[in-house]
Amino acid sequence: MAEPTAGDADARQLAGLGLTSGFERSMSFWENFSLGFTYLSPVVGVYSVFAMALKAGGPPMFWNYILVGLGQLLVCLVFGEVVSQYPISGGLYPWTLRLVGRRTAWLAAWVYGWALFTTVAAVAVGGAPFMAQLLGLEFSNSTAIWVAVAMIAFTTLLNVSGTRLLARVAMFGFLCELAGAVAVGGYLLLAARRQPLSILFDTGAFGSGAGYLPAFLASSVAAMFCYYGFEACGDVAEETPDAGTAIPRSMRMTIYVGGGAASFVCLALLLSLPDLPGAVSGSVVDPVGATLQAALGPTGFRAVLAVVMVSFLSCLLSLQAAASRLLYSFARDRMVFGSALLSRLSPRTKVPVAALVVTGVVPVLIASIGHWLQDAVNAIISFAAIGIYVAFQIVVASALAARARGWRPSGAFRLGAWGWPVNAAAFLYGTGAVLNMIWPRSPADPWYVNCAMLVTTAAVVLSGLAYMAVGRPHEPQA
Repeated sequence: MAEPTAGDADARQLAGLGLTSGFERSMSFWENFSLGFTYLSPVVGVYSVFAMALKAGGPPMFWNYILVGLGQLLVCLVFGEVVSQYPISGGLYPWTLRLVGRRTAWLAAWVYGWALFTTVAAVAVGGAPFMAQLLGLEFSNSTAIWVAVAMIAFTTLLNVSGTRLLARVAMFGFLCELAGAVAVGGYLLLAARRQPLSILFDTGAFGSGAGYLPAFLASSVAAMFCYYGFEACGDVAEETPDAGTAIPRSMRMTIYVGGGAASFVCLALLLSLPDLPGAVSGSVVDPVGATLQAALGPTGFRAVLAVVMVSFLSCLLSLQAAASRLLYSFARDRMVFGSALLSRLSPRTKVPVAALVVTGVVPVLIASIGHWLQDAVNAIISFAAIGIYVAFQIVVASALAARARGWRPSGAFRLGAWGWPVNAAAFLYGTGAVLNMIWPRSPADPWYVNCAMLVTTAAVVLSGLAYMAVGRPHEPQA
């Protein structure tokens, strides 16, 4: 008689949850971790928002990478308990469904789905200037949009090729990004350092003591942009062997390694700035590019650009994989329009091709608005980070509510007596993070810019509630 395998145990666990899986369970632990790492993408996160963070809070903004990392680790531990018991594709939606029920799960999936769509658009638009520089294209707004569209189309084609290619590309992206972060950061610190460590404590014109707090909180939004993606490890749970044990561990490793790399890259850039006052004032528009060109020269800068573009493309690939599995899981429960098509797996590649196409088409449409309404697309993209955090809070609050009703985690990963305090601390941290992100800070700008995160969040939540009220998609379908 054949010995039971990890796959048999995974199938039995899913069967106990009332599910069977048609996915190919071929993603190793390290490939699963790589998916989360490339979604979190420290290079993409730091390079995209470094100028904004520096202008908002000066060099002491660096400490946000440590503090936000600790806060997100609390959220990660809560997610680890949930996914260990419910290792189901789609992540946040099936977790919330089983913790508190269909209505809350539907809203969580709606918010998280739109956040993922806008994040794909945001990463593509953010990577377009780097790609244009690498290819030697004359940069303009229209060029950036077309480059972003091409990047999304490319990663969509890679994704529909199957789980094995996704896993291999994610692993390649992880190795390139980590090696690039260590090599470039190490070189900057050893051979191109221009600033003393004391700048990390110099608040300058931003105020001192409690007076510096508003600037510090404003700059913390940049670190928050760098610390999500670990949940993607759980989005592909049905494609990972021994998911109940492997995924909580790969989530934690994503925080440790990804957060450590982001902090290291940020520190190296800060200490290597050739014009610190100009970077803080905003007169140096691209302090990352200025620092790298001054330290590495034109040839070295282009080599770094190549690594940066691998990071952006790997990030897009992982984002689309996460979004498609969410959409698939949503459709498998007949919770969304077009469920029959969106819940279909390709018989050849074992991936949800229709769902993947949607995760390419919708972000392309969002990015393409920029051809005519650049401010509008910027406002929509501002929902990317806040939407993820709102969706995270729905899961954290759902776990807290489930504990209050007697839920006891029964997966391989459990916090035991620490479950309640960690869950409560994660909820307090996440609520504070959401409030901090939506807080209006630019009174001189038009209201739709100053309140962009609040407006877009309200629009997504209210549209979801309206859809629920009219279409009743959360109710069991006949």
